[in-house]
Amino acid sequence: MKVFDIAEYILRLRGEMTTMKLQKLVYYSQCWSLVWFERPLFNSRIEAWANGPVCPELFDAHRGTFSVGPGSFKGDPDALDEDARRTVDAVVKFYGKKSPEWLSALTHNEDPWKNARKGLPPGDRGNRQITKRAMAKYYGSL
Repeated sequence: MKVFDIAEYILRLRGEMTTMKLQKLVYYSQCWSLVWFERPLFNSRIEAWANGPVCPELFDAHRGTFSVGPGSFKGDPDALDEDARRTVDAVVKFYGKKSPEWLSALTHNEDPWKNARKGLPPGDRGNRQITKRAMAKYYGSL
């Protein structure tokens, strides 16, 4: 599966949303897949940017766009296997009604983002990676 498959599946479930919200839902989908199924949903890098975790590959595809809807990416939602669908469904059910700002603030209080941002000034875009290991360790401890 690719990050675009996950993004399209999320958009199919929730419809149009801001790109910031989509980034956070993709991030939490990756985190919880690492915990629940001990495997990543996709191999794309996630970085600790000023507004929270961002997948640069996905960002490059929506750069300059405030919101996206189903069909915005060349992903295949049908590529998700049963475990992936269950993970994303649970993430969207829990986090999907939250605002993008709320989701961003939540990530700012969690160790994977905070640890990757250590030493960076507030507002600095940064490009430090949030590792899959850091995600699995933190969210697995909750």
